[in-house]
Amino acid sequence: MTGPVHLSLAETALRLGVASVFGAVIGLEREIDGHDAGVRTHMLLALGAAVFGALSVGAFDAFLGPRNSTDVSFDPSRIASYVAAGIGFLGGGVIMKRDEGVKGLTTAASLWVVSAVGLAAGLGFWPAATVGSGIALVVLVAERPLRRFLSARQDHRQRPS
Repeated sequence: MTGPVHLSLAETALRLGVASVFGAVIGLEREIDGHDAGVRTHMLLALGAAVFGALSVGAFDAFLGPRNSTDVSFDPSRIASYVAAGIGFLGGGVIMKRDEGVKGLTTAASLWVVSAVGLAAGLGFWPAATVGSGIALVVLVAERPLRRFLSARQDHRQRPS
């Protein structure tokens, strides 16, 4: 059995960053193909999952100890799974199907990410909370110029020559 995992800020940033990039790549494909869940939604969901994953391997070390003679065990890491499921249910209430498409996907994803960030901060796992917050903010703000650029390109292609 291996000992506790200690994630540095650099390792945490790498893990969350890679997850975000992978989510963005998949989201870009979906967005180009005209689906409602695009870059931001996929990126935020990947980021949230990565934060919960980083929490699972790096944030509970101080709470775990050897099993006692009563054979009763305590696993505080289960809390993270309940937060993820509960916020997922809450986020589902934000999503609305309308004639023009689906609204609220990014809001639901951002709620899920901030719940992961909040759990990380609550446990004192500052690398995941800090990097997760930063990446989420960049995703939400930086996507707007990209959307305008893609929209302008599409308008340019649709104009008759």
